[in-house]
Amino acid sequence: QVQLMESGGGLVQPGGSLRLSCAASGTIFSISAMGWYRQAPGKERELVAEITRDGSTKYADSVKGRFTISRDNAKNTAYLQMNSLKPEDTAVYYCSHRSPLRSSPNYWGHGTQVTVSS
Repeated sequence: QVQLMESGGGLVQPGGSLRLSCAASGTIFSISAMGWYRQAPGKERELVAEITRDGSTKYADSVKGRFTISRDNAKNTAYLQMNSLKPEDTAVYYCSHRSPLRSSPNYWGHGTQVTVSS
């Protein structure tokens, strides 16, 4: 059973930075795609960023140039570095796992709250 554990959320002022971590277990991490989604109150869950097994990345337009996704296969951990945070980035952030040959995530973390406010 794949388990994903997020950490690193919190309260930050506009313009600040946070780094989210997602530790995975129960999976062959190196061949899986890892991602970050977010869901704000009253809105649907949306893709923020994803990184594939070969290191290819994609980002939502709203975070390009501000957020960076990365992975450390030796630690079975994915990261999301968030800079220049805006109030509209406030949401619950979820780590996702997509097994090979799947087109959408098949495992999710429980989520971590990110609040951007002065």
